Amino acid sequence: MIDAAELAGLLASTAPPRVLDVRWKLGGPPGAEEFAKGHIPSAVYVDLDTELAGHGEPTDGRHPLPDEADFQAAARRWGLRSGDAVVVYDAVSGTSAARLWWLLRHAGVSDVRVLDGGLEAWVAAGGRLGAQGARPEPGDIRLRFGALPTLDADAAAALPGRGVLLDARAGERFRGEVEPVDPRAGHIPGAVSAPTSATLAPDGRMLAAPELAAHFAALGVGPDTAVGVYCGSGVTAAHAALALEAAGLPVPALYPGSFSAWSNDPSRPVATGA
Repeated sequence: MIDAAELAGLLASTAPPRVLDVRWKLGGPPGAEEFAKGHIPSAVYVDLDTELAGHGEPTDGRHPLPDEADFQAAARRWGLRSGDAVVVYDAVSGTSAARLWWLLRHAGVSDVRVLDGGLEAWVAAGGRLGAQGARPEPGDIRLRFGALPTLDADAAAALPGRGVLLDARAGERFRGEVEPVDPRAGHIPGAVSAPTSATLAPDGRMLAAPELAAHFAALGVGPDTAVGVYCGSGVTAAHAALALEAAGLPVPALYPGSFSAWSNDPSRPVATGA
């Protein structure tokens, strides 16, 4: 994580980080429109739906991982070069920006951080907003997926017997009381409800490391626990991975297809209740 004051200082330095705006939320409004209204100066807009996700069959989920070559091409459009420091942000407490954090880490970029509290924290700290998007020179970064662990549906199904599978969606979706987008309501059998909101303070910033560690310990997660994370379509699950690392725990395995892929496969059982 990086706070607004530190980011402001780095942007005023002789070696500023690349800043990427990943404004997106389920149901809109479109992030590009919000970006045009105002953004952190020097930021480049990143479209989650088209640049941070692929498109396939319903059983692949709503936001399957992008093709490696497509993601590298997008990163070069954003101006990324090997060795760049990167800061990503959004306007939803990092829950969409974490998707880009995870993808860059998965692709081998080590120096990437999420702006704690997002755009709201930047404005609250006195940060100014720009209206003109940056037009970076094309970058030359080389990316290769595989630096972070992932799960497929079979591995996600088997994990509860030997570790902990965390479901980052809201509790009512986990319990099957509501399901706004996916074909079946409920959760993967054996999963543990771990809403992303529980890792955030009221101001939208990430909880302190000791609080996060205590939170995950209460869910059965320790330093040596095998952990997997999923959500609706693999976006918010990346924030759960970020919170686990912020707690000082290993980055978990992410199930990219998540419940959108699972619930579209009639052969996969769905559990309901707490």
